[in-house]
Amino acid sequence: MIESLLLAAARVSTFEQQRPLTNASGFFFERDERLFLVTSRHVMLDEPSKHFPDRVEIELHIDPDNMARSTGFSIPLYRNGKGLWRQARDSAGEVDVAVIEVERAALPGSTVYRAFTPEHLLAADDQVEIGTSLLVVGFPLGFHDTLHHMPVVRQAVIASSFGLRFQGEGYFLTDARTHRGTSGSAVVMRAHERELKHDDLPWMLLGVHSARLDVGSRDLELDEALGLNCAWYADILLTLTER
Repeated sequence: MIESLLLAAARVSTFEQQRPLTNASGFFFERDERLFLVTSRHVMLDEPSKHFPDRVEIELHIDPDNMARSTGFSIPLYRNGKGLWRQARDSAGEVDVAVIEVERAALPGSTVYRAFTPEHLLAADDQVEIGTSLLVVGFPLGFHDTLHHMPVVRQAVIASSFGLRFQGEGYFLTDARTHRGTSGSAVVMRAHERELKHDDLPWMLLGVHSARLDVGSRDLELDEALGLNCAWYADILLTLTER
């Protein structure tokens, strides 16, 4: 038995034509019969680092009886010079979350995956306490189970007041050990019994991991890194997946 949470994650590789660029993480989100790949916006485009991919590739499981079988699935990022992904801005500026629609008809018929839906998002009146245990599901430094093509998870806790925009930005903080390649990972919390509308994916989607948070005044020799991370609130997906 493969845990459904692992099948909701996707390993993302970025390319400029055939030249590999970076590794990242992502996950599937489904709404109104449409399927989206979710990741960080800086995976699609990042001007400061001169990161300009023209396509991404994800790895798909193609045999429900043999998780060792997989195939690469390429998704173009541009058509007629226009970006195909969706991104957003809010009152504080760019939101570091992006979605791109996956053409279901192009997927292999035997593809095995799970997808979060709007019902996996918290309601406006749901409260989550500081220190709540979370999981970050992704591919740190590209690391994963290369035989079965599965992600790994890192334990995390909520490190800032959930529901408040930390320093006015659209994210909350997590305390977790993360690495490059984790960008775009789903940040999830185990669903309570009353919330188990999806028995096959019993997790609540709280956020999208973006990056580690550091302090500019930190002495690189004397002070350890904070170990804190930015996770953008997952409700931005309702805006990004509107028709």
